[in-house]
Amino acid sequence: MKQPLRILIVEDEPAIAELICVNLRHNGFQPVWAEDGSAAQRELDAVLPDAILLDWMLPEHSGLALARKWRSSARTRPVPILMLTARGDEADKVAGLDAGADDYITKPFSTKELLARLRAVLRRRAPEQASDTVAIGELVLDAATHRVSWRGRSLKTGPTEFRLLHYLMTNPERVHSRSQLLDKVWGDHVFIEERTVDVHVKRLRESLGPAAGRMIETVRGAGYRLAAQTAASAAA
Repeated sequence: MKQPLRILIVEDEPAIAELICVNLRHNGFQPVWAEDGSAAQRELDAVLPDAILLDWMLPEHSGLALARKWRSSARTRPVPILMLTARGDEADKVAGLDAGADDYITKPFSTKELLARLRAVLRRRAPEQASDTVAIGELVLDAATHRVSWRGRSLKTGPTEFRLLHYLMTNPERVHSRSQLLDKVWGDHVFIEERTVDVHVKRLRESLGPAAGRMIETVRGAGYRLAAQTAASAAA
């Protein structure tokens, strides 16, 4: 029998945590509650969850600090993070994404929206199953092993950045609008704002480094493209 997906809830308000736990359990998930960063770290050290629901405002360490910490660790980097926050301003949402969150949901939220966002994050956690290896210049992506390398050196990317790079590399030279990228890479983009694409492109460029990062070009007023010609000049 297939094990239910394990969801770590990092939330210091028991009433909210209990509401989330009950709804997750009723929908076939295995919720695990941690009331602060220290308890959450103990849970992560013991068993990696399939996703993390992370409150922004926590005692000891903020959700932003925890997201940055877990994204900087090779072990916890692949785990999707959904930020729960009472901060609804765009600047706060972007800060959450910059810290490493894959998505965010503003309090108060409906349990239906929470479940929909969680399922969407889980669906895009892994790349599409494929055995192909894509190479453009000296940038190589292996979809089967989830590895990216530049000039033979392994690069670390998050799950969303990997999917974004995979799509761009399999569709080079074409200009993709933000809405097209949301549709192809994220799916269910009714829940995600177009500004999210900019944050993940920025994060992808940082993961690739200065030389390879130049391959992802911004086309003003249109979107983004991966330029093979830029790859050739960067490899020269």
